[in-house]
Amino acid sequence: LSGTYPYYLLLLFPLRRNTAIMMVDPEGALVSIDPTMPTNSPKVISFCLFAPTEKEDMFQNVLSQVAEQFSRAFRINELKTEVTNRLAMLEKRVELEGLKVVEIEKCKNDLKKLRDEMTSRVGNCPCKYNFSDDGKKLNPRRDVPSYPKYTLSQETIEALKKPTFDVWHWEHNEMLSCLEYMYHDLGLVKEFNMNPITLKRWLVKVELYKSNYLNRLETSTRSVCVPQEKMTLTDMGILMTAAVCHDLDHPGYNNTYQINARTELAVRYNDISPLENHHCAVAFQILSLPECNIFANVELEAYKQIRQAIITLILATDMARHGEILDSFKHKVDSFDFTNEEHVTCLKMVLIKCCDISNEVRPTEVAEPWVDCLLEEYFMQSDREKTEGLPVAPFMDRDKVTKPTAQIGFIKFVLIPMFETVLKLFPQIEEIMVQPLRDSRDHYEELKQIDDAMTEKKKTENMSLGGKKK
Repeated sequence: LSGTYPYYLLLLFPLRRNTAIMMVDPEGALVSIDPTMPTNSPKVISFCLFAPTEKEDMFQNVLSQVAEQFSRAFRINELKTEVTNRLAMLEKRVELEGLKVVEIEKCKNDLKKLRDEMTSRVGNCPCKYNFSDDGKKLNPRRDVPSYPKYTLSQETIEALKKPTFDVWHWEHNEMLSCLEYMYHDLGLVKEFNMNPITLKRWLVKVELYKSNYLNRLETSTRSVCVPQEKMTLTDMGILMTAAVCHDLDHPGYNNTYQINARTELAVRYNDISPLENHHCAVAFQILSLPECNIFANVELEAYKQIRQAIITLILATDMARHGEILDSFKHKVDSFDFTNEEHVTCLKMVLIKCCDISNEVRPTEVAEPWVDCLLEEYFMQSDREKTEGLPVAPFMDRDKVTKPTAQIGFIKFVLIPMFETVLKLFPQIEEIMVQPLRDSRDHYEELKQIDDAMTEKKKTENMSLGGKKK
């Protein structure tokens, strides 16, 4: 050690005040600490550090205090703890990142399988995403639906709220604008935080699956507006959306044919409401598309409830369940409670049934063309059933049924009893719905009398001709 050793000692270890460091030679004499001091010998070092003297104890005490001060100054323990914690966090992050990489690779594989499946099933799909194998990346379309935006007059807006609205005077695009207006006017866009562009896309997509059934779509949705003062906006949105979707992708042949002919739909849904289950499936296939999901901004639990409610309502439109649903409603209507969830669900089921078969509520000049379309649909089914050797329902056989006979029974035994039950909750429908049904019944009874008279006249003429020939 050189003679400058004491200086290094003082610089590295700051001491408390009134603390002195002394150096002595082997004889115990003090040695001056300065640049001219002689070089230390091993004996001196040994003496200074290890000799059992009072001064050595003092020196050891000073060193301990210096070490304590040094530890406090630099917070070594805290630094060690912090470094250890950060190291643990980094190790955990590395582990999580590794798991994420595995999950990402798994998702990529799942997406590839899904894309391949969609390509094989759908082919050229006009939806937002391109599922072709040309590239690995999905290419979203950013376009806005192109159907023209019609400015509805006040007269049209008022007409939309009445059963007398004539659907035959409107083109499909115009009716889409009417539906879009209804979602805004009823406050459903705000209630469900719908993206207006998404609403447009959804309506366009729904229109692709409606085909000739778009007329029924508008008929259905207008009847929904009756109870809006007593039901929540959520219930109104569920009812409205179910009414729009309740006949999506209808093949034109009813459940009886599907089951008897053992069609793909009947097999898929085990003969349980094949058409209604199919309508539900198509509805939620459309809603599953990100660009068409009008409920995208709804919380997950709320969406589950909305989905279940829409399914319940669409399944309720199966006429095989008509008696069951109406009887349940009749037992509740006299003590109906709008705060009772079971009561409200039953009411919504009856209301969507009213929507589904509300054609005869409209004026004859509006309703009758639709009756002609419906009868032609029935006759086409009965012709096919005869060809395939399947049972034929009498009310669908073109050789046995007439328009008056088909409508009288349906109005008297199905429509009027149901609407009169709803009348107990909503007296305002007496004039705008129930009375028109009675008028329609009377109209067809008059037509039946005319048909019967003409049939009788033909029989008489045939008998007269037969007598003359003899």
